[in-house]
Amino acid sequence: MTKLARQQAILEIARQGPIGSQEGLQRLLAKRGLDVGQATLSRDLRELALVKTVHGYTLPRGNGHQLEAGLPSVERLVREFVQSIRPAQNLIVLKTAVGSAQPVAAALDAQAWLEVVGTIAGDDAILIVSPDKKAANRLAQRIREMLA
Repeated sequence: MTKLARQQAILEIARQGPIGSQEGLQRLLAKRGLDVGQATLSRDLRELALVKTVHGYTLPRGNGHQLEAGLPSVERLVREFVQSIRPAQNLIVLKTAVGSAQPVAAALDAQAWLEVVGTIAGDDAILIVSPDKKAANRLAQRIREMLA
């Protein structure tokens, strides 16, 4: 299972209520068929910004739409999974790692950027529709900067 899928599973568990301990989370993940080591789990908890309280690990309270949607930041997803960017008039085609296009597209949609009218994601490619060529070029440049 991919890192993204593992982290999605952790977020699903966290939405059900506080996670008492890392060991408890390891057991819950094992029930889902995910064998996760303690170091990997600690890294995932840190990257997902889960907060440790007296009741256990919980989702952070805040107004970030990525957290509400259960997605890592768009910058992180682009950096980890986007392999190429090809603008074509008011369209942009992003090539991604296999199986990563849909979460990247969802994160882009969640940003509500004016340069994005909408996205269509397959398995390893995303078609982004912009209102015009100028907006598409601005968006392509923004995405390139995330890759740098």
